[in-house]
Amino acid sequence: MTTEHATGDEPRIDTEELGRLLLGSWPEQRLSSRRLAGTEAMQRIEGLGMDEHRERVLSQLHLLVEDGQVHRAFPTRLGGQDDHGGNIAAFEELVLADPSVQIKSGVQWGLFGAAILHLGTEYHHDTFLPDAMSLAVPGAFAMTETGHGSDVSSIATTATFDPDTNEFVIHTPFRAAWKDYLGNAAVHGTAATVFAQLITRGVNHGVHCFYVPIRGADGAFLPGIGGEDDGLKGGLNGIDNGRLHFDSVRVPRRNLLNRYGDVDADGVYSSPIASPGRRFFTMLGTLVQGRVSLDGAATAASALALQIAITYGSQRRQFTTASPDREEVILDYGRHQRRLVPRLATAYAQFFAHDRLLTAFDSVFSGEGDTEDGRQNLETLAAAFKPLSTWQALDTLQEAREACGGAGFLTENRLTSLRADLDVYVTFEGDNNVLLQLVGKRLLGDFARQFSGADAGTLARFAAEQFADRAVTSSGLRSLAQTVVDFGSTARSVGRLRDEESQRQLLTDRVEAMVAEVAGQLRPASKQGPEEAAAAFNRNQNELIEAARAHAELLQWESFTAGLATIVDPDTRRVLTWVRDLFGLGLVEKHLAWYLANGRLAPQRAHAVTAYVDRLIGRLRPHLLDLVEAFGYGPEHVRAPIASGAEAERQEEAAEYQRRLRESGLAPVPEKKVAAEARARGVAAANG
Repeated sequence: MTTEHATGDEPRIDTEELGRLLLGSWPEQRLSSRRLAGTEAMQRIEGLGMDEHRERVLSQLHLLVEDGQVHRAFPTRLGGQDDHGGNIAAFEELVLADPSVQIKSGVQWGLFGAAILHLGTEYHHDTFLPDAMSLAVPGAFAMTETGHGSDVSSIATTATFDPDTNEFVIHTPFRAAWKDYLGNAAVHGTAATVFAQLITRGVNHGVHCFYVPIRGADGAFLPGIGGEDDGLKGGLNGIDNGRLHFDSVRVPRRNLLNRYGDVDADGVYSSPIASPGRRFFTMLGTLVQGRVSLDGAATAASALALQIAITYGSQRRQFTTASPDREEVILDYGRHQRRLVPRLATAYAQFFAHDRLLTAFDSVFSGEGDTEDGRQNLETLAAAFKPLSTWQALDTLQEAREACGGAGFLTENRLTSLRADLDVYVTFEGDNNVLLQLVGKRLLGDFARQFSGADAGTLARFAAEQFADRAVTSSGLRSLAQTVVDFGSTARSVGRLRDEESQRQLLTDRVEAMVAEVAGQLRPASKQGPEEAAAAFNRNQNELIEAARAHAELLQWESFTAGLATIVDPDTRRVLTWVRDLFGLGLVEKHLAWYLANGRLAPQRAHAVTAYVDRLIGRLRPHLLDLVEAFGYGPEHVRAPIASGAEAERQEEAAEYQRRLRESGLAPVPEKKVAAEARARGVAAANG
């Protein structure tokens, strides 16, 4: 098996075309940010102490300001470009430099600055945004509390309006209400966007956001404000996370970011959105870019890890098998391929899915698709993709580390540091399980609207039949009014497994059947009291989250499939089709228990799935280096000695030494050979 790029009769990937495709809809913005991330001034220095790392990252944020790329999403009249998709695309590339740089810049401009932009009005834009953009005012995003993380609506910090002074009084009533895990809060932040329950005239109007100065020019907390340093963390130690609390801190009434809710001088509350619930979710929806960017950054980190591990695996040799004089490249071992190649297929699926998500984000925030449905669909898509990509990043980084053996454990090769830094991605900007629950509830809501008033027979037929049309709605959420076929005969041969429509049906069937089953289990709850209904939901919570995960996997597969149609070069399209098939059938293989238990695949067909997955992995072996080369990461981005060619040089040096030693006639004879020759002589003597 070749250890280099594909040769001979193998199809050849056009890495330039594929690389352009992987850059997505904002290639120039990505490349510009990638060039910056590859400069020495932006690169992480391993081994720095926490304090040094924090100061270096702050200095790197000032370099981002000088470069100007971090201002893309802000209004043109303030020096921005109103380029929301391009801004996120560029921001994600910073993970290549140092995840701490990416996240701290996200805190400053994607959370603190974005809260002012999206929740404030013209006064706030003119008054507060310029200093946030220039980093003259480093800011914290004070939403999460020690006692409430994902449940933002239940935070306990209050903002009570005092009409006598025309001020809001920000107060932390107890310890669990301290704002916690806030980037920029421990050291650098001089202001914060603080989320609190807005109370006026004795009425709580729910969570709103306020601009609150927290430190003076000397770096000390202002009166009434206190805090603590979160200290050393499991990763991302270039960010000064900390806690804040408020003791009746007064801010002017105009510091309420009042796009969605306002209070006049008499204390009268008003809002353009009458429903408190819809108002709350609308406000939080404007900050969805954090989840969007984490999906892209996690995908980039997975790709980087795979480039390191596959490059190293194509050079590292271990054990002799086919040749007694030359050890085998470890990437030629079937098990090694099984560990890395399916994860490579998943990374490719994530690239295509992320561009779909980013396009939806840009449509909403540019105003083109800024409708209630558009925002709801964007939020659901982000809540579907962010969990899968961040979990996958941890899985890929760990497997890549192990696949590189002891070399992968060395900090200089980056895998352990990336694994530590990305650990928290799965729980911030929304815990992954909570986000998938939101997706599941949306799926159930779609189901309920389509089948309101349906009897049990109709619901049963939903899980047993199928309409021919399986079009995806504009939101990316599949229409659950469509029904499902019995898949007992779908995979009668390996040839059918290669069929695009068969893969689509297998993946779609699972989603729709799972949602229908949960809906059927919850149907009686609509006639029960709150306690019984909550208990019924809790009993089905795990199944609902699994249905949401299956739905997100389907959307990734569909995004990949749509991307295939845009590839011009036939050889590239052929190889990428194999990658897509590996991703799709890998999902079927991962969930074989479900397909078997629900009669969708016979046992012998389940074996065919695994057999064909193995065939696809072997077929892709000659193309692995081209597939990782297409990611477009240069040595300045990879920065891992084991992926630099040094291992290949070591192996060639060792092989040349052994060759010369054999040719010299001075090579020592192996003990086994001496023993074998002695036995042969003994046998010959015994036989006379």
